[in-house]
Amino acid sequence: MSNKIFRKIRTLLLLYILFMVAVGTWLNKARTTDWDKSLEVVVYAINADGRAATQEYIDKIENSDFIDIEEFFQREAKKYNLALKKPVDVSFAGELTDKPPRPPRSDSKLSIMLWSLKLRYWAWKNDNYPYPEDIQIFVLYFDPKKIKRVDHSLGLQKGLIGIVNAYASQDMKKENHVIITHELLHTVGAIDKYDPKTIQPIYPIGYADPEQNPLYPQKKAEIMAGRIAIDESEAKQPEKLKQVVLGEATAIEINWLKYK
Repeated sequence: MSNKIFRKIRTLLLLYILFMVAVGTWLNKARTTDWDKSLEVVVYAINADGRAATQEYIDKIENSDFIDIEEFFQREAKKYNLALKKPVDVSFAGELTDKPPRPPRSDSKLSIMLWSLKLRYWAWKNDNYPYPEDIQIFVLYFDPKKIKRVDHSLGLQKGLIGIVNAYASQDMKKENHVIITHELLHTVGAIDKYDPKTIQPIYPIGYADPEQNPLYPQKKAEIMAGRIAIDESEAKQPEKLKQVVLGEATAIEINWLKYK
C-alpha cells in the first residue's frame, strides 16, 4: 500500500472518529437536558498529593456525604416548577489510583481537542462503577496543610466529565461541594457568570438577587458566578450550597426555564 493511500485511509478514519464523537456529544446533550429522569452522577476520589492525611480523608467518604448536592438541585428545581422531583442522584464510586491527563498548556484548538479525547478515553478506562451513569466527577483531593492553592477545576459538556481540585478537610467539605456542583452544571450546558480577569460576579446574571435594594452586599451567590458580591469590586466564596442559588440565566441554559 502506497503512502498516499495510507494517508487517505488514516484521514478518513480520523474524520469518522470525530464524526462519531460529535454525534455522541449531541445525543448526550439532548439526553441530559430533557430532565425526564434523574441524572446519575458518580463521584470518584483521587489522592492527588499522595499524603497520608489525604488518604485518611478519602477513606471516610460515604454516599451520604453528597446529599447536600442532591438537596440543592431539588430546592432550586422546585423554584422553576420542574416536574422531576429529584434532578440528580449522586453516588460515590470509591477511590481511583490513576490521575487524569493534565490540560494542555497551549490554547490551540488542536491541543484542547486532543486532550479532550484523551480525557474521555481515560475516564472510560477508569470507570469502576458497576452501574450506568450519566456524569462522572473526578475529585482530586489535596492536604490543605501542604497545598495552599489548587488548580482551576473544570467541567466538560463533551463527555459529561468534571475534574475538581478540592481539599481533603472536613471543614472544607461543603465548600468543595459548591465547586463540584458548579462543574457538574458545566457538563449540562451552564456557562460561567463571572469576569475571568477579576473573578467578580457579572451583573445581573451572576447575582443571586439582582433586584435587591440596596444591591450590596448580596446575601447569596449564583452558582455559576461562584462568589457572593459584597460590592462592585469585592466578593467572597460561599461556604456551603445553602448560600447558593441557581439563577434564571443558568436555568435557561440547562433547560429548566424557557427563554422569555
